[in-house]
Amino acid sequence: MLAGALLVPGPAAAGDFAQFRPIGFSSDGAVFAYEEFGIQDGSGSAYSNIYFVDTVKDTFLPGTPIRVQAQENDSSLRRVRAESAAKANPLVARYSLNDHPGYLVAFNPVSEIGPEPHLLRYDAFPADPPVGQPYALRLAEIPAPVPESCKSFLEKGVGFRLEFSEKAGKPANETAYADQRIPESRGCPTGYRIAGVVTYQGAPRPLHMALVMVLRLGFEGPDGRWLAVPLTP
Repeated sequence: MLAGALLVPGPAAAGDFAQFRPIGFSSDGAVFAYEEFGIQDGSGSAYSNIYFVDTVKDTFLPGTPIRVQAQENDSSLRRVRAESAAKANPLVARYSLNDHPGYLVAFNPVSEIGPEPHLLRYDAFPADPPVGQPYALRLAEIPAPVPESCKSFLEKGVGFRLEFSEKAGKPANETAYADQRIPESRGCPTGYRIAGVVTYQGAPRPLHMALVMVLRLGFEGPDGRWLAVPLTP
């Protein structure tokens, strides 16, 4: 068995793609929180970032995101995630986020083989048989100014646009979001993919949080990080 195991190739040096964990919504849907975490390529250090999105203004809550990163070559995800969770707990409790998890109705990680990277079609509520009619979100990459900190590394900037091509079972051609600029917090993006949808059906309005995977320059190859964009269906 050991000889056979030695013949199995290990992963080649590559960038790191963060894992994703939704935390939940406030009762009125005005706040959505999620965690991304992983082991950073190059440094080998564990990290955990917790984001609190103001879904009305499409901004982060003041004082957030909460970012915790270990020292170089410290891959203790358990400790780092516990530290970021402890720092986030006051906001999680203030907005009762654990009481309203929403639904992860679509998920298309970079490791999924088959689905288009720029299109997701989904039902807004998990049920069998389906309740309601489906939605379809399409992501288009668009030109954008290169962030100042990336001008030594990138020849051109890349932003994205999100479009509903189907709403409640009816054809649509509706721009739901479009970048006006690339924020510095995004790093140096080279591309994007539509990676999932979390929905919330609470009052006063339903929400679809589009999960966008940002592909950006890393130490050993492209890295993947998560954005959550609030959309009103």
